[in-house]
Amino acid sequence: MEKQQNNQPVFGVSDFIAIFNQTIEYAYPSVTIEGEVASFKVNQGKYVFFDIKDAGGSIGCFMSVYQLRMPIEDGMKVIITAVPKLTAWGKFSLTIKTIRPMGEGAIKKSFELLKAKLDQEGLFSPERKRALPAIPKYVAVISSTQAAGYADFIKIINDRWGGLRVDVGHVQVQGESAADQIIQSINYFNSKEDLPEVIVIIRGGGSADDLAVFSDERLARAIASSRVPTLVGVGHETDESLADLVADVRAATPSNAAQILVPDKKEIIRSVRSQVESLLPRVTSAINQYQQNVKSLVGGAAEKMEAAVNDQIRDLKYLQNIVAQLDPNLVLARGYALLRGKTTVGSIIEVETNKIIMKAEVKDVHDK
Repeated sequence: MEKQQNNQPVFGVSDFIAIFNQTIEYAYPSVTIEGEVASFKVNQGKYVFFDIKDAGGSIGCFMSVYQLRMPIEDGMKVIITAVPKLTAWGKFSLTIKTIRPMGEGAIKKSFELLKAKLDQEGLFSPERKRALPAIPKYVAVISSTQAAGYADFIKIINDRWGGLRVDVGHVQVQGESAADQIIQSINYFNSKEDLPEVIVIIRGGGSADDLAVFSDERLARAIASSRVPTLVGVGHETDESLADLVADVRAATPSNAAQILVPDKKEIIRSVRSQVESLLPRVTSAINQYQQNVKSLVGGAAEKMEAAVNDQIRDLKYLQNIVAQLDPNLVLARGYALLRGKTTVGSIIEVETNKIIMKAEVKDVHDK
């Protein structure tokens, strides 16, 4: 670099480009810009070029195909994060770090394009869907533990069944890093030696922009390729995401996911009790009919047969009494209590008696 008489520097072209880029990098290491896509094209299946524009100007953009998480096309409004740079050929451009559709119209258009692509590949096919276990013992949950949807889910599974082993993958459920965090959590649970029986992915309601993360292409493919059956409950009942569509089972909401995952123990108890109550009269009636038939056919030998039948009736009543004793409410009425939770020192357990439910802290644990 030389200096003229007025002390103004004279740059070589490459030196000026280098200094300009250093200056712009210092002032704006990263910029976020919203605008409309124009002249979108992919070269050699690897590189993406397009312009981002508004009514007053246009800037060229460059990125790799791998960075595209949702389909982009001309006319779509997007928001980008990029590094500004002056190329060696003197052209100013933006090197894209992230790009996503912006606004309900652009998000919906991108969603429909990707939905058609994955549907053509068979990722939504009913034939590839797996059933969930009737009563799972070990469940993995991927969600934000600070979200209301997660709290509702945990409360409902504990109220309906309880006693499950629940491992939680805490992730962001919106924003640029959310999709990658969810993918990492899916891969983690799939890599465990002790696999969970179900992976549940949940998130409460939100705007179209908030829920767009669940239509990320890489996330959809991670759910589809999971070794463990998946249950996805995202947003409200009317919301639809690609995560919903590729999952083995779709739930309308996080609360509905809990209802699908485990049965209601109260309903099961009522059902068993009803079946037992309906079965016993039929058994008693059959024995009585058998007793009458014996009396009419055997005549004088009926007394011996009657004694045998009476013995069977006594046995049946004894069994009936045993079945009745299995009713957990009778056990509680006799002064016993049900404990729920981990029996480790310092943990909180739930104690249910005949009349109350309380919380207690475990102070000591030792072998009996």
